[in-house]
Amino acid sequence: MAYCYEYPRPAVTVDIVAFTVRQNRLHVLLIRRGRAPFAGKWALPGGFVSMEESLEAAAARELAEETGVENAYLEQLYTYGDPERDPRGRVITVAYFALIPADATVRAEGGDDAAQACWFPIDDLPPLAFDHGKIITYALRRLRYKLEYTAVGFQLLPETFTLSELQQVYEIILGEKLDKRNFRRRILQSGVIEATPHYQRGREGRPARLYRYKPDAVAEVKARRLFP
Repeated sequence: MAYCYEYPRPAVTVDIVAFTVRQNRLHVLLIRRGRAPFAGKWALPGGFVSMEESLEAAAARELAEETGVENAYLEQLYTYGDPERDPRGRVITVAYFALIPADATVRAEGGDDAAQACWFPIDDLPPLAFDHGKIITYALRRLRYKLEYTAVGFQLLPETFTLSELQQVYEIILGEKLDKRNFRRRILQSGVIEATPHYQRGREGRPARLYRYKPDAVAEVKARRLFP
């Protein structure tokens, strides 16, 4: 026999801030809502959590439905519970942010209640439904903060990359230029990447060495800041 709570229960949703780098700019995925409330407005992809699934499973499912990407980097961000945040009633949302590699095959298309899905530059977002503008602002702040002391930025890169491509990702996220020599010195001294025997070819000038992230460097990265 199912247990019945004495008090009303709020509904629980997940919302995902999916970041990727496109055309040298940080982008976030938005969906145009196809039904009320806020029909026609842009919003974060997300949905209600089913009774039989965990929060993480719900977030991964919603991300896969909206992008076709599975096994992407996904991290819980914050819980939003303002009683007035959703005109449908008492809805608590658990926000996540996801990082989609630049070379991932992504299909941005609407899900069950979405009429359209599209990538928007983080600095050129349309008016948003619910409190999703606040969620995106906090997600960007968290991403920038984590970039300083974890290897999270590598999740936006392909498996192998040049030092110039790595620096570009950092600059795009941080919104500022970094000194080339200082950046390379700190990254190489951090021990989080290793050189491969391969080079990037097909461009003018000397071929650039390709690097890759060292999976066993996670503990080392957490122990000290990349950019103290």
